[in-house]
Amino acid sequence: MTYNWQQENWPDFIYDLAKVEEKLYLFSEKIGVVSGVLKALPEDTQLSAIIDTMVAEAIKTSEIEGEYLSRNDVMSSIRNNLGLNEKPDPVPDKKAKGIGQLMVDVRNTFAASLNQETLFSWHYMLLGTDNEINAGQWRSSTEPMQVVSGTYGKEKVHFEAPPSDRVPEEMEQFIIWFNETAPGGKAQIIQAPVRSAIAHLYFETIHPFEDGNGRIGRAIAEKAISQGIGRPALLALSKTIEADKAAYYEALKTAQRSNEITAWIAWFVDVVIAAQTDAEQQIDFTLKKAKFFDRFRDQLSERQLKVIRRMLEEWPEGFEGGMNARKYGSITQISKATATRDLQDLVEQGIFVAIKGMSGRSTAYEIYLDRL
Repeated sequence: MTYNWQQENWPDFIYDLAKVEEKLYLFSEKIGVVSGVLKALPEDTQLSAIIDTMVAEAIKTSEIEGEYLSRNDVMSSIRNNLGLNEKPDPVPDKKAKGIGQLMVDVRNTFAASLNQETLFSWHYMLLGTDNEINAGQWRSSTEPMQVVSGTYGKEKVHFEAPPSDRVPEEMEQFIIWFNETAPGGKAQIIQAPVRSAIAHLYFETIHPFEDGNGRIGRAIAEKAISQGIGRPALLALSKTIEADKAAYYEALKTAQRSNEITAWIAWFVDVVIAAQTDAEQQIDFTLKKAKFFDRFRDQLSERQLKVIRRMLEEWPEGFEGGMNARKYGSITQISKATATRDLQDLVEQGIFVAIKGMSGRSTAYEIYLDRL
């Protein structure tokens, strides 16, 4: 098996943009739509949409790597790092704290050139509290860096990265390439999704860190898009990728077999477009939420508001199994009888509807989204 980095033309990637012209046009259209809709929102709603998107990205980029973080902790970390909390919220989960820091730094520094210090800083944000990882430095082990699946003794190697002693030189070249292909650079790649696709593949192939390569590689992909459009991108790439991780790993594995990467670019641009569609939906949902709370806040009890906010955190998948009296009581720490009365009140106001096929003692409810 010969990997892309072992071939003579590495890293001179070859691709045909004629096959993705329509996709690139669609991306430009969607960027314009998202930007226009966002600017038309009230300032506080704009901020809510941005934060919700950042939280989704932080959670999903971690889930791709098998880490499941508390939404509240991630939200608190992002708000702390954006300077929105007069007194910083406590963030017990160190991983949530780190990914929140990373998300904000990627956004705040999108226009800056990439350098080794930035990458080391991002890596330390993610893994600086892990005593088993040499955070903030390139990997140095003499053991092969492999992407492997399967049980012990039956492992299947999907990819092997360049040996550690090549990493410093490879990353020096990657950083030069990234900065020269940026807008205004001497080798600029005008199409933001194309540069983002190549940057992600290039970085993941080198796999320069002991751990955290996927999360940082996706941050680099976002930085490339933000630089290309001239403002922080409002999209959650990882949320779209996580929805079909198998396709992501398969596309990446195929791309790492050759330096002809037209198919990889086409796949990645589709992901970026899907992420933009998701951003449109997120903005629409954020606006609906804002209107809903403006309309109903004074009519609902603190208990009811708490439950509704908790349910809305699970959008768009919805609150698993719906809301019933037992779950309501658990969230609000009240009796089942009081929970049942609260739920009935929400139904009478047209805010909750019973989930079809469920009745009697097992009645569960979902939010009537058209009221949002």
